[in-house]
Amino acid sequence: MSQVKLQGNASGSGSVTIASPNTNSAFTVTLPTLTGTASLTTRTVQVFTSASGTYTTPTGCTSIFVRCVGGGAGGGAATTNPGTAGGNTTFGTSLLVANGGSAGSSGASVGGAGGAGGSASGGDISATGNSGSPGANVGTNGGGSQAQPSGGTGGGSAFGGAGSGGLPLTAGSAAGGYGSGGGGGGSIQNAANSGGGGGAGGYTEKLIASPSATYSYAVGALGAGGAAGTYAGGSGSGGVIIVQEFY
Repeated sequence: MSQVKLQGNASGSGSVTIASPNTNSAFTVTLPTLTGTASLTTRTVQVFTSASGTYTTPTGCTSIFVRCVGGGAGGGAATTNPGTAGGNTTFGTSLLVANGGSAGSSGASVGGAGGAGGSASGGDISATGNSGSPGANVGTNGGGSQAQPSGGTGGGSAFGGAGSGGLPLTAGSAAGGYGSGGGGGGSIQNAANSGGGGGAGGYTEKLIASPSATYSYAVGALGAGGAAGTYAGGSGSGGVIIVQEFY
């Protein structure tokens, strides 16, 4: 019985041609035994949603991909109290910074202003969070008549979940997701202005090759909604740090 033997290029590149023997008989193709190591990259994930501390790079980890979102701000209440700002999220002290959003204003004399989105820095990609929208004035809504002004919508973050503005005679909605702003409080019919929505936290992400053994971190807290003088603003949602670890 005829045989054909294959031998690969020692450099691991190039090509091998299989030629049939000049025979009508059966023949055998002999392949070499695999030597060396074949492996797949594995991944683990850690998620931090509150507080501060020290991140420790796992043994054998060769690189990490870090995503950070700052805390979302609270929406302003109708007529009286503003919300509070979201907290700042940091990884490696100042290596990655995603600032919290600014608070929505109350509808004290006019419709409350929407809070600005938080800035971000240090990443391969860094983006400012979305601003909250303003609350409406009594009698006007973009130039049109509105006797029952609604609150402003909160700013949406990279993870979504903005709080909706309160309808007339209702409070603003709390934000969902991570780092989004709460909605502003809706107003009393024909009597007052509504609150502005809170701003979203900033977003940043970075692939860190050859990471250090440890990094300090802090997750931005949510901003509270303005307390009810008439109708309250909704609270923002807290920030987050997501670390993907590769081996």
